[in-house]
Amino acid sequence: MNQKYTYILFYKPYNVLCQFTDESPHASNRKTLKDYINIANVYSVGRLDLDSEGLLLLTDNPRVKHRLCEPSFAHPRTYWSQVENIPTIEALKKLEQGIVIKRKKTKKAIATLLKIEPNIPPRNPPIRHRLKIPTAWIELTLTEGRNRQVKRMTAAVGNPTLRLIRVKIGINNKLELTLKGLSSGEWRHLTTHEQKIIEQLA
Repeated sequence: MNQKYTYILFYKPYNVLCQFTDESPHASNRKTLKDYINIANVYSVGRLDLDSEGLLLLTDNPRVKHRLCEPSFAHPRTYWSQVENIPTIEALKKLEQGIVIKRKKTKKAIATLLKIEPNIPPRNPPIRHRLKIPTAWIELTLTEGRNRQVKRMTAAVGNPTLRLIRVKIGINNKLELTLKGLSSGEWRHLTTHEQKIIEQLA
C-alpha cells in the first residue's frame, strides 16, 4: 500500500517566518508557520523571505520537495512585485534577459508591467509611500529561486521592490497552483487531482 502524503497550500502573510520555530532574539516580534498551520511533519517547499507574501507549498513527501527545489528542473514561479517608479521597456527586457547577481547571471524570465493594480488586500504595515515617487506592479516569472532574487533584480534596473507576493507555482507543465480561494493567513489541502499530478514528480 502506498504511503499517503500531505500537501498544503498556504497564503503566507507579511512578517511570518517560513518555518515552524524561531530561535532568534527577534522571535517575540514575528510569527511562524506554527501560528497558522497545526499539522505535524510538513515542511515548506522552497522559502519566502520574512517580508514577502504569497503562495507556499508544504509537504511531508521528501521526493516531491527535492524535485521542486532542484534548480535543474526549472519549475516556474510567478510573483507580483510592487516597485518604485514606472519600469521602462528597457528595464523589463533586462529582467527577461537576465541580471548579474554576485557574478552569476539569472536565467531568462518573463516580465510584464501590469496595467491594472492587482486586487489584493493592503499590507499590514503598509508600504512606505513617497508623494514624488510613483509605484507600479510587475508580474515576473522565474525558473530559479536564488536568495532575494526578485528584489535584487528589480533593484538592479532602478526599480526597487516595495512589496512582493508569490502568486503561482507551476508543476510539471500540467498544473498551476495559485492563491485563488485563499485569503492571507489561510491554507487548504491540495485537491485529489492536484495531488495526483504533483506525485508524478516523484
